[in-house]
Amino acid sequence: MKIFLKKSVLSTLLTISLGSTAYAQDAWEIITSGTTAELRGLSVVSKNVVWASGTKGTILKTTDGNNWKNMSILEASNLDFRDIQGIDKNTAIAMSAGPGKASTIYKTTDGGEHWQLLKVNQAEAGFWDAIAFWDEKNGVLFGDPINGQFEVLITADGGLTWKEAASDTSQLSALANEGAFAASGTCVAVQGHSEIWLATGGASASRIFHSSDKGKTWTVAQTQIPANAPPKGAFSVAFSDAKHGFAVGGDYQKPKGEDLNAVVSQDGGKTWQASAALPSGFLSVVAKIPHKKNSFVVGGLAGSGITHDGGKTWKVLGETPLNALEFADLNHGWAVGPKGLLMKYVGK
Repeated sequence: MKIFLKKSVLSTLLTISLGSTAYAQDAWEIITSGTTAELRGLSVVSKNVVWASGTKGTILKTTDGNNWKNMSILEASNLDFRDIQGIDKNTAIAMSAGPGKASTIYKTTDGGEHWQLLKVNQAEAGFWDAIAFWDEKNGVLFGDPINGQFEVLITADGGLTWKEAASDTSQLSALANEGAFAASGTCVAVQGHSEIWLATGGASASRIFHSSDKGKTWTVAQTQIPANAPPKGAFSVAFSDAKHGFAVGGDYQKPKGEDLNAVVSQDGGKTWQASAALPSGFLSVVAKIPHKKNSFVVGGLAGSGITHDGGKTWKVLGETPLNALEFADLNHGWAVGPKGLLMKYVGK
């Protein structure tokens, strides 16, 4: 689902303390990205290796955590790369989002010097939203409904070939006007070796689909994140293990809105409970902190925040509007956003 997000960068938060919520000076350092492209794709491979992607065929990469190189796909300058999956410093898979043939998959194995076009969406009504990989070979692609059913494809050879995942595609049936949001490359999440979750919105309800067998079979659960309109719903989902997960969203037309913007699951996505995240307002991304069961970071036009206890308490990291963020560990994280925004986490 195509979305348009416009907002100027806000000022740094002042140091405040209010109840169980800690407010601190902005925990992010703005890095010169060398581009004005809208950045939405982000893949943190390690504390040194990070890939980012965006409009105009833009691909950025760092191999030391500080200095970034432009590895853009020249022949794809008209494409919007909403998601990217880094495998290592040499290998990455980038996904562009858009109607029909504007949705593509490219891959590099030489650090971004050359890119191979692997797949083009041939469905005129199709629109790819995000990709996620369990490892260097096995991954999943999530797209908006075609003929009333969400598109979920699986690869077992590093993206070279893809096939329909579900044995019964009716389990992926969409509600009227339901879709996914290609806002941060995180409306699909994977865990372990076979778990998949999909976040949706825009319809009468925001929902989370779940598969425990690499997409062969599916269940779906409704969440309390408000939907009922094209700009509203669950935008992002993440699980720190097979049981503990978060989903965030809201209304991207109301960056500082007061509606519920997050839900939490303790049972692998079977059920979801309201768990408002901070900062208040629209959040386009939630990401787990590796190896920390109940630690998640969230971000969006509202700013960014972090929890270490499954959402019971929050620390606001900053008010700078962003599109995507991801952490390698507790001390190493990055974020991307509008007009080439690139930030490095410097808070503790």
